[in-house]
Amino acid sequence: MKPIHLLALTLCAALPCSCEKAATGSSAARPEEDGAVSFAQDVEFLRAHTDIHVLKDGASGARVAVAPAWQGRVMTSSAAGEKGASLGWIHRENIKTGILPPSERSGLARHIHLFGGEERIWLGPEGGQYALFFPPAPQPYTFENWFTPALIDTEPFEVVSSSADRIDFKKDASIINRKGTDLRLGITRRVEILDRPAIAALVNAPIPDATEAVAYRSTNTLTNRGPEAWTREDGLVSIWLLGMFPHGPDVTMVIPLREGPGNAVNSDYFGPLKTDRLVSNQKVVFFKGDGAFRSKIGVPPGRSTGIAGSYDAGRGRLTIVRCEVPPDAAELPYVRSQWEDHPNPYAGDLVNAYNDGPPAPGEAPLGPFYELETSSPALPLAPGQSMTHVQTTMHFLGEAKSLDPIARAMLGVSLEEIGAALR
Repeated sequence: MKPIHLLALTLCAALPCSCEKAATGSSAARPEEDGAVSFAQDVEFLRAHTDIHVLKDGASGARVAVAPAWQGRVMTSSAAGEKGASLGWIHRENIKTGILPPSERSGLARHIHLFGGEERIWLGPEGGQYALFFPPAPQPYTFENWFTPALIDTEPFEVVSSSADRIDFKKDASIINRKGTDLRLGITRRVEILDRPAIAALVNAPIPDATEAVAYRSTNTLTNRGPEAWTREDGLVSIWLLGMFPHGPDVTMVIPLREGPGNAVNSDYFGPLKTDRLVSNQKVVFFKGDGAFRSKIGVPPGRSTGIAGSYDAGRGRLTIVRCEVPPDAAELPYVRSQWEDHPNPYAGDLVNAYNDGPPAPGEAPLGPFYELETSSPALPLAPGQSMTHVQTTMHFLGEAKSLDPIARAMLGVSLEEIGAALR
């Protein structure tokens, strides 16, 4: 059967999922807390622990570092060659420890191997009656029962082909959800770096010569390899892309809204937020990315424009996430991942944003970092049928006057508005 395609362009600077909330982290995960480490320094460190494939744009000097053994995730990128700033968030201590055998995964920090990276592929839902991260009922939704499936945590993806600007992966696997449904699936993933003309076409705005830019696109396809169709009653699966980025006191995440019925922002993941951390109106959401207060929000498909972004005024970095929303997105099933059974498990969010912070007073944060996430619909695929989720991550570095036109074009607000929103 022909593939069902979902296009999600992510020009992003990213976030974390609700499932990572209980894994322990270290505030000393990165030697330069201000994010000043270079791309070359991070790649040298990574290559001491795993194979790294670096994608290159010869004209601009942009770089993207990909780790095949860690599900083909993008670990970090640079808009200015080897000496440019490393733009992804990396958990050095966990990487030094490495992947522990399953018998040792009962320790608190190994319910997930939190290595970081600015784009990784996961599958949803995390929680709920069709969860992929919990054992069958009646086992409760507790951290002791929560484990990231090996498929998206420790198992490598096979490299199919690679070149200077592209790398392709594949993975066949079986995963059992909380209801007990055996989901046999195939995953293919391509990561490719984009040149400046392609970036300019995506943002539909001029990119001044003095502005540094890097962008990469991942194309992720999920195929039903089993003998039976995937159904809503037995549990559907979504493609879930997440990316981690350096937090900072001047980081504000921005999610434009579409007009429509229903709630525009779901902030029930970790509890209510005050206006110094979350502000929304009819057109846009502003959300703090300082890594000092654990919180997460989501925008459902009926209210999402498919665009999100972040601006780090202190470092002069603008990141955009753009997902093309299907015309009937409001009627399509998007999974919910909160740790509970849901009256409607397919009334989830299309875009999520997460700010890391201590899970409880006196406890260490995961990173800290902030994250942007996008999800595909969870479609009822027949045997052999596929769906595809495509995401492009873009970073722009430069002076505010050169970044402002890009912010206005993509986010609908100026950098001045972003900077003043959460004061």
